[in-house]
Amino acid sequence: MNMNFNQLAMIQKLKTCMEQFRMNHPKFPMFLNAVSREALIEGSVIEITVTTPEGKNYCSNIKLKQEDLELVECLKSLH
Repeated sequence: MNMNFNQLAMIQKLKTCMEQFRMNHPKFPMFLNAVSREALIEGSVIEITVTTPEGKNYCSNIKLKQEDLELVECLKSLH
């Protein structure tokens, strides 16, 4: 698969942003590692809550299916 210059630049930008995120939030990657080792199994529920500075909450959850775990494995292989 050939990548053009714009795609390579986007990948480099993503890498830089990920490195900055890891520096800003050093405990979060450890959390994700623990979850991926111990909790990502079919039937587990992932819940995400976002609270704005004004106090407004957004919350959603998903119950993992086998197909979701296949996506997780694909994403892990990109690391």
